[in-house]
Amino acid sequence: MASFDFDQAEGLRRMLAGPQPRILTFLSATPSDDKGAMLVNLGASLSQAGNEVLIVDACQREVGVARRLEMERHVSLLQVARQECALNQVVQTAPQGFNVALLARDGQAAAHADEARRLAKAFDVLVKKQGGIVIVDGELQRDGSFAVPRLADSEIVVQVSTSATSITNAYGLIKRLSQEFGRRPFGILVTGASEAEAKVVYDNMATAASRYLAVTLTSMGSVPADEYLHRAARLGRSVVDAFPLAGASVAFRALAGRFARSRMASQGARFGS
Repeated sequence: MASFDFDQAEGLRRMLAGPQPRILTFLSATPSDDKGAMLVNLGASLSQAGNEVLIVDACQREVGVARRLEMERHVSLLQVARQECALNQVVQTAPQGFNVALLARDGQAAAHADEARRLAKAFDVLVKKQGGIVIVDGELQRDGSFAVPRLADSEIVVQVSTSATSITNAYGLIKRLSQEFGRRPFGILVTGASEAEAKVVYDNMATAASRYLAVTLTSMGSVPADEYLHRAARLGRSVVDAFPLAGASVAFRALAGRFARSRMASQGARFGS
């Protein structure tokens, strides 16, 4: 009975606290430019569909979304943690329709444990204030952890292409994640591939992960190779805005619908479910 009462009380507290933001952390086994292009177009597609979207650039070594959008010199959450600026100064609006925040500038990191705690708190407050869908352009630190602990509890999606190197790296990344954070589902997003090619990649990875890691993978869909993606980028626009009938635009609208609908844990593990 005590456990039941506790569960009821916890549920009531969550209801009174309001809706929790949905956090999606994206890691990639593709070049950082591929991940940046994918996140910009996914963010634009989600925004165009009426969702409130914040993309947090949490990259310290790779080229993140903020640098791709030439927003990397703006104030960061680490500066908030250092009391150099206010939290409401951190968020910028991208021309593609979503908001952007930078975790830290110039590859900086928290200098000590107390600063790391303040950075984690600043991130928690930011995502709570933003609500909606929070997309994190992420990477693992050298010790296998995330820059802020909250990301370990987020939905983690791994981007992979059809190349053997990318597939091998993606599998290694999933193995490292499962060793660091325990057994849990991971999403797989295949880019630069037709639906048929993406299905082969996903099915092979899902089988190997289940057999050798006891890990369940969930297909999050695919995006085809499309010259219109590059044309839109040169125009400084998203492909769904500049070329709405392009194959990549159709794929991104489908991805936006999937990411907005339901959480990864409640989705089926089979491709396209």
